Amino acid sequence: MSKRNAFIAVLAIVFIALSVIIYFIHYLVFQDAHHIFIFMLGDLAFLPLEVLLVSVIIEHILNRREKQDKLQKLNMVIGTFFSEVGNDVLRDLLVYFRNSKDIARHLNIKGNWTKQDFQTAREYADKLKIDIDYDSLDFNRLRDVLSGKRDFLLTMLGNPGLLENDRFTDLLWAVTHLAEELKARPCLDNLPVSDLKHLSNDIQRFYDHLASEWLDYAEHLKANYPYLFSLVLRTHPFQESPSAIVK
Repeated sequence: MSKRNAFIAVLAIVFIALSVIIYFIHYLVFQDAHHIFIFMLGDLAFLPLEVLLVSVIIEHILNRREKQDKLQKLNMVIGTFFSEVGNDVLRDLLVYFRNSKDIARHLNIKGNWTKQDFQTAREYADKLKIDIDYDSLDFNRLRDVLSGKRDFLLTMLGNPGLLENDRFTDLLWAVTHLAEELKARPCLDNLPVSDLKHLSNDIQRFYDHLASEWLDYAEHLKANYPYLFSLVLRTHPFQESPSAIVK
């Protein structure tokens, strides 16, 4: 038996003994076993309801509040990721997709979007197929950008709170893997088609996760931080002329 279980067992015995002693004192003072059993049965009858209130309802409320607090803190960390890495890569890679207009049309979030609109866009992002223009894509610049954020990404992977969010963890692994693939090549110029297709799969995986998580984050901002969502609306890359300037 563990120390914790032994302590609980001893504590239970002590409380039961105290209850017996108090009932015995009550009997010695009032000499009325009838009322003792009446109140005892009344307490026992209320016990299931008390367990329901404390163990189920109140515990559920506390767990829900704790979960919301964790989600708030998690979204703060996710916001840092998009500020440091996500937003720039989301924008920079889009211009190298031949089907960028179709992607922008589906992911161009608006101020009046509902939960259903975000869900529809998320379903599109989860199945997103990108058509990369290899000839124009600057692999060297992409490698330099991701390499410069390596320490930041590894720090995020070491955050235990993020490990509870499988989707965001998959995004971190995808971007870290892409950075390692690019860094592992001594030269990124004149790569064979087979290697370009391999890198395309890595970019595909990363961009799918990136777009989906960005939509989740934008929806969170819309519901909780309208002023931050306002900046996202003005600057996200899926519109024709993104600009932070309020017009």
